[in-house]
Amino acid sequence: MSETPAAEAPVPAEPSYDPAAPAPLGIERTVTGNAEVDAQLERLADVDHLAADGHVEVYEDVHQGLRSALTALDARPQPTSPYEHRS
Repeated sequence: MSETPAAEAPVPAEPSYDPAAPAPLGIERTVTGNAEVDAQLERLADVDHLAADGHVEVYEDVHQGLRSALTALDARPQPTSPYEHRS
């Protein structure tokens, strides 16, 4: 009996993109009007160009920046009401 070589299975075509490569999520960021907050939100765009293992550092940085912005709002002197100083 002669052995004939088995037909090779067709090789699947390579994808036209690298599924592991960083890709923008396409999420629109809304401007808040607060320059400090807007700068932090814009920083989120940095993850569009990073591999997933680099996202955590950016997210933690943005989170800390947003916390600082909120803390700064609490530290601002509050306007006094004309009704607080009644006799």
